[in-house]
Amino acid sequence: MIILEFKAYGKPHQYQAIDEAIRTVKFIRNSCIRLWMDNKGTGKYDLSKYSKVLAKKFPFANELNSTARQAAA
Repeated sequence: MIILEFKAYGKPHQYQAIDEAIRTVKFIRNSCIRLWMDNKGTGKYDLSKYSKVLAKKFPFANELNSTARQAAA
């Protein structure tokens, strides 16, 4: 695995937006993992559909575009 490191210089509101996006991705990922654990036989397409359900249910999850939500699932 190759790891690239860099130092980012940004404004506080930019860092806040990045942190909010990371929290949203973690929420979607954890919700999908919970669905997968509770319902054995759940496939990747089901998780993509569930990310759409989460976007409708939670306004903050809808702020991510569909590609980012599906990548989080």
